[in-house]
Order: sequence, then structure tokens, then C-alpha cells
Amino acid sequence: MNTSSRSGFAANKPSKNWPATARLIVNATTELYSNQYQQHGVIHSDFSKLLIAAEKLENLSLQQQRGAIPEYQKIWHDLRNLIGTLQGYIELIQEEQQVDEKSQQQLEHIDRLTLQLLEFDNQHQINTNTPYPSTKKVTSGSILIVDDQRESRELIRRHLLRDQHQVLEAASGLEMLALLEYQAVDLILLDLILPEMDGHELLARLKQHHKWRAIPVIVVSGNKDTERVIRCIEAGAEDFLFKPINPVLLKARISAGVERKRWLDKEQLYRQELEKNQKFIRKIFGRYVSEEIADTLLENPDALDLGGSQCKATIMMADIRGFTTIAEQLPPQQVVRLLNNYLGAMSEIIMRHNGTVNEFIGDAILAIFGAPINREDDSDRAIQCALAMQKAMDAINQQNLKENLPAIQMGISINTGPVIAGNIGSLKRTKYGVVGHTVNQTARIEDACPAGKILISESTLADSTAILSIGQSQTIQAKGILAAINIYQLNDAAIP
Repeated sequence: MNTSSRSGFAANKPSKNWPATARLIVNATTELYSNQYQQHGVIHSDFSKLLIAAEKLENLSLQQQRGAIPEYQKIWHDLRNLIGTLQGYIELIQEEQQVDEKSQQQLEHIDRLTLQLLEFDNQHQINTNTPYPSTKKVTSGSILIVDDQRESRELIRRHLLRDQHQVLEAASGLEMLALLEYQAVDLILLDLILPEMDGHELLARLKQHHKWRAIPVIVVSGNKDTERVIRCIEAGAEDFLFKPINPVLLKARISAGVERKRWLDKEQLYRQELEKNQKFIRKIFGRYVSEEIADTLLENPDALDLGGSQCKATIMMADIRGFTTIAEQLPPQQVVRLLNNYLGAMSEIIMRHNGTVNEFIGDAILAIFGAPINREDDSDRAIQCALAMQKAMDAINQQNLKENLPAIQMGISINTGPVIAGNIGSLKRTKYGVVGHTVNQTARIEDACPAGKILISESTLADSTAILSIGQSQTIQAKGILAAINIYQLNDAAIP
């Protein structure tokens, strides 16, 4: 049939049996309606709606006979809508209403008549596949045809080659699986009836495979079984085509499927790059903060914006006593080795107690407990951390002696109070840090700390819930700070 013969209504009139079948549906529905009224005296709205749909169907058939609907596409569109309405109300009545045996038989009879109408529609659709040209550019890709019928593969292959697709073929499920092991595929056309294993099993295996599950699958079948279609869609099929295949529809759906696959591939590459970047960032963060803090910062990008906020934090400062003199007596390489032994061990301990190693200044360490993540036990963890750091000095000095390096001693100060915490710097170079009176106080306390000792401020003592063993206390007047500072020597602590 040429294109011109398809364009007119006269060449595609619905079957003469169509109006007669519509009349039978109206008669059967009217009889059902009357039967219900005679039995109950009241009509449920679903029966009324069913009758209205049947009357609309008859009106459509009369309009068609008079030529009042010039476009055959609209006739079949309206017909399918009305068939769907009739079938829908029949199903609802059967599920929700108590009907007698006679009414049930009438409902089944009406349903069979609607199926006859649907068959007229299906015949019409098969005979009037107008090849409307698509203006959208086809996205070409690698298409795998899985069908045991050589002729079917041949027809589909020829259509695909016209659109510059790369075509691969498999006559069975085993061939398909073997091919996928070494061949990249953008889309699979899968027939359901195959030797060895059927299309449902193959579809399930595809969607369970970590590498193949993203490949779009269009199921192709000659069986118009709604239940089978639903099973395939639920199993992960992208689409479903019935044989004989409409070439225009095949072209559009393959192009859309290949395009989706390309976007999925781009998304996968983006995710891989993102994971790679996150691993790098986590590795860099891991030198300064615990994994928990690194994860929190990665999950909250706003935390990396410039600016700061006020919060309560416990600040710890530690440095090597007499380091300047030690450094003057050693070659640079030994000074670096000494620092690495010391700073490496101290950083591990701080991060183990969920502190943030904020800065190294020569031999000095500035650590924060309470920023960027605030906890109720910040001061207690800082105290436990300081005790662990002093305890670790014996192992550090043993390592130093093995490497012909001098033994060292450390002083630690701890202070709790309000700070401004946030990202400081510029858009090109940013550093997370804390500033404020509390930080300055901690530095002054650290200046007063003897070798091998830990000094805590009065505010840390008050904030801690631990049972502290406190030694000598004193008051210092620190340079640049007007108020005197009460400090206490920490000997030990027990967390209740």
C-alpha cells in the first residue's frame, strides 16, 4: 500500500461489524441496568457510568457512519478510550459489587464484546502503519539483537543499519551472555521465546549483573499478553514491542534507549571521578582530622565556604621544650626526622580522640576539640588526649635513640571557651582555623608549662565531667591579656 492511499479516511474505514458490535454492547448494558433496577430499586453509580460509556460508544459509531469524524486516527483513539472505560467499570463492578449470576454473565458478555472491538482496532493498526518521518536526529549505538529466528534478526538488522547502528546478533541466551563478556553494548532487543533459557530468565540475569544492569532492554514478542508485558517491565525492561514491529516505532525507541544509556555512562564516569576526588580529599583531610570529621566535611560542602561562626571549643597546644637549642645542634635532615617521629605520633593520638590537628608551627601543635564538630565531651576528650600524648613520649624517645637522635620533652596546655571557627583566607587559598581570646589564652598557658607537664585552665576544669587528679595551681598574668589566668597542673583523669 502506498502512502497516498493511507492518507484518506475512505481507504481506512473501520469494519462494518464495528457499529453492529457497538449496538450489541449498548443492548447488553441496558439489559444489565434494567436487571439491577428490578432487583434493587436503586442503581449503583458504576452501573450508570457503564451505561453512559456504552451510549457514547453507540454515538461514536453513528458519527462514524455519517462521516462526521473526518480523521480515522481520532475514531480509533476515541474507540480505544471508550473500550478502556467500559472494561474498567466492568472490572470495578466485579471487584466491588455483589452481583447475581445473571448479572455476572451479562458483565462477561459485555467484556467479550469489547474485546471484539479491540480486535477490529488491532487489525486497523496493523494495516495502517504510516511511516511518519521523525525530525529528531537518531542517536546511533551498538545494538544487540537476541532472537532465535534468523529472518527476524535479518529484518531488524537492516532497519538498524540504515540508522548507522552497529549491530550484533545472538541466536540464544547463552550466545548473548558470552558476547556481553567482551563486547560493550548500548541496547538489547530481546525476544522472549528462546532456546535453553527464555527472555524472562535472561532479563533477570542481566539486571542482577553489576556491569550489565545499566544496559537498556527492549523486549520483543509476538504474543500480546498483558501479564507477560507487566512481568518484563517489573523485571527491568525499558520497553516492549509487539511483532510485527513498526519500523518507525522501533527507530524512535532504540534512539531513546541508546541516548539514555549514553547519559547513564556519563553519569557513571562522573560518579567514578567524584569518588576518586573524594578519596583524594579524604586522604588529605586524614592527615589532619579523623575519618568521621573528614566524612562530615565532604557531606556538607557549605562547611568549606569562607567565613566562620562562634562556638565553644577546647583548644590544645603542645610543643617540644628547648627545641631551638636542639635544632641548632643537629643537621637539617636529623631535625626533620626528629619532628616527623614526634608529630606523626602526636597526630595519630589526637585523631584517635576525635580532635582536629589544626596547625603545625615548627615543633608546635595546635589541636581543636569542638570544631568543626561539637560534642558534649570535648574537654574530657582533650584531657584524655593530652595524657595519652605525654604517655607516648617514652616510645618516641626510644625511637629517637635508635636513630641517634636526642630525647625530647613536651609541654601541653588546654583551655576551653568561645572561639570563632571557620575557613580563613581567600578563594584561592583557604585554611580552617580558630581565632579569639580563648586561643590567645591557650598560647600564654602553654608558655608557662614545664617540660613533661599538662596545664589546664579554670574554664576547662569547670567544663570537664571527668574525675581529675589536680596538682599545683597558680595564677599567671599573661602578656597582652588584662585578666589574670588561673591554671592547674593535670596529673591524671578518670571518665565516670
